[in-house]
Amino acid sequence: MAKATTKATKTAVLTKRGAARARSGHPWVYRSDIERAAGEAGDVLRVVDRAGRFLGRAFYNPKSQITLRIATREDEEINEVFFRSRIEKAQTYRNSLKIDADAYRLLHGEADGVPGLVIDRYADFFVLQVGSAAVEERLNWIVAALEDLGTGILLRGDSTARKREGRPTGSRVLYGEAPESLVVREGPVCYRAQLWAGQKTGGFLDQQENHLAVARYASGRVLDVFSYAGGFALHAARVAGQVEAADSSGDALEAARKNAELNALTNITFTRANAFDLLRERSVAGERYDTVILDPPAFAKTKGGLPAATRAYKEINLRAMKLLNGGGILFTCSCSYHFSREMLEETLRSAAADAGRAIRVREWRGQARDHPEILTIPETHYLKCAVLECLD
Repeated sequence: MAKATTKATKTAVLTKRGAARARSGHPWVYRSDIERAAGEAGDVLRVVDRAGRFLGRAFYNPKSQITLRIATREDEEINEVFFRSRIEKAQTYRNSLKIDADAYRLLHGEADGVPGLVIDRYADFFVLQVGSAAVEERLNWIVAALEDLGTGILLRGDSTARKREGRPTGSRVLYGEAPESLVVREGPVCYRAQLWAGQKTGGFLDQQENHLAVARYASGRVLDVFSYAGGFALHAARVAGQVEAADSSGDALEAARKNAELNALTNITFTRANAFDLLRERSVAGERYDTVILDPPAFAKTKGGLPAATRAYKEINLRAMKLLNGGGILFTCSCSYHFSREMLEETLRSAAADAGRAIRVREWRGQARDHPEILTIPETHYLKCAVLECLD
């Protein structure tokens, strides 16, 4: 049941630092930047500075370190009309992208003006991730806005953001039905998305445009490391001679094998191995490839993890560079927000020097456009991809 909102009864007063951050365009207000606030988890509060000047309306959760999430800078009600309008604007933007796929991100949290809410579309089904108590209190309004657009709505309750908000875990159907999995199209390739149990909401939608792009670069003998369900390998196999998909998860490789069968691709082999061990062993053995793809999980989930992450990123990229034939392509990614593009670039530079290879940058890429970046919210830019060519 959605909570009622009122215009003035519940207010949060920010410190000078908190007000400055809010005025900068960032929607997050930390507990330490709040002078006083009254309300319960899930309330919408009117946010003001010490002088009483209006700053916005925000989702409130005193249990979370990010205690306020500003949803609007207008003095408007957070009601069903608000959510419907945000979803309609998000859909209009995605329509303008002319996405060549059956699956895409419909609404990207703060980047689409609804903090703590992710909506992914897989054909006629929607999968939601909710990392805000206030959003969860108003799920019926969100369902009402979506139910005319599809046949089922699933809430995935296993996200890290949800746990940080103190929300209960577990997935459930909010409307209609939601299959365990379904086959969706990504450009010329099909794959089976696992809606209930797959990574994120069923697939790595933020990599869709990069999956398509790899087909412009892949050739000859290809090694795809951290392949998961084969997103890169499937597209590479359409244009390359031989592709090896490597992952430490047997379940992931089985999913990749089935996806290859879906596409009648017979030039992919599957290797279960630790990525670091595999790259080192192949490098020592003098193996050579025309294309190497690296799409590791986030090595730096916090700032404190950056030193170890830097060593890990350098290790895999140095080994990959040593594996390349002259003229070969390294397609390398990082999804660690804390590991910036500048850090990645410096790490790649150091890896190239230690590998003794002359490396040319062909292209820098990021997350798919249906995962928009907002300049005043740097957290919305997290995925970095470098396309590198070995010249010697």
